[in-house]
Amino acid sequence: MPFRNKFRSRRRCVGSLLAVVAVAAGTLPARSMATDLRPIVPVIKRSVVGIGTFERTRSPSIIFTGTGFVVGDGLDVITNAHVVPATPTDGKIVQLGIVLPDGEGVRFRPAELVTRDTEHDLAHLRLSGTPLPALELGDSDKVEEGQELALTGFPLAMALGLHAATHRATLAAITPIVRPSIGARSLDPRQIAALQRTPFNIFQLDGTAYPGNSGSPVYDPATGKVLGVINAVFVKGLKETAITAPSGITYAVPSNHVRDLLRKK
Repeated sequence: MPFRNKFRSRRRCVGSLLAVVAVAAGTLPARSMATDLRPIVPVIKRSVVGIGTFERTRSPSIIFTGTGFVVGDGLDVITNAHVVPATPTDGKIVQLGIVLPDGEGVRFRPAELVTRDTEHDLAHLRLSGTPLPALELGDSDKVEEGQELALTGFPLAMALGLHAATHRATLAAITPIVRPSIGARSLDPRQIAALQRTPFNIFQLDGTAYPGNSGSPVYDPATGKVLGVINAVFVKGLKETAITAPSGITYAVPSNHVRDLLRKK
C-alpha cells in the first residue's frame, strides 16, 4: 500500500476511535438505529379514517376532505377544523362523516360535529354505533426537538385510492404558530388575528406531507401514542405544485390541545 493510502487509513481509524471516546465521555450523543415501523403501522392504520361528506344525488356521492383518527371510546374522531366543511346553505342534504376502505371501494359512516376549535385548527366528531379501534394520546409537553416521529394518513386523498400511507418525520423545531414577518405591511389578516390571541407553539417536522394529510396523527413510532395532528404544509409555489415539489416542511398541532378539545364535549 502506498504511504499516502496508509496515512489516510490510519487517519480514519483515529477519527473513529476519537468518536467512540467522545460518545463514551458523554460529549457526543450515541447514534441510535431508526425504530422499526412494521409492528406499529398496522395498529395505527386501524384507527386512521378519511373525513368527508355524502350526498346521495351528487356525483361522486362521497367527497374526501382530509384525514382523521379515532380516540377515546372508539367513537371520537379528531381532525383539522378546516377539513370539516361549513354547514351547507343551499338546501341540499349533505352528511358529514368518515370514509373507510371497503374492498376496492369506500364506504361512508355518518358523524356529528361536536366541537370546532378554529384557534388550534382542530375538530371533534362523534360517531354512533360500533366503536372503532382507538389511539392513545401522549403528552406533547414532553416532546423534544430531534425526536423521531411518524405520521399516517391519506396524502393524496382518494386520487390514489383510500390507502393509508406512513412517513417518518423528525421534530425539527418547536416554533410559534405565527410566522415572522419583516414588517407590518406584509402581515395578512389571518396573521393579525393570530397575534391578537394567546400565542402557542406548534411542531415543525422535517418530513413531507401532502394536502390530504391534514388531520393525520403524528405519533411516537415506539409506542404509537399520538403527539400531534398534521396542520399545514409549506409547499414550493402554489397548491398545484404540492405533488411535484413538496417542501419537506410540515407543521403539527401538539396533542395536548386535542385533550383540551375533548374535555369540551
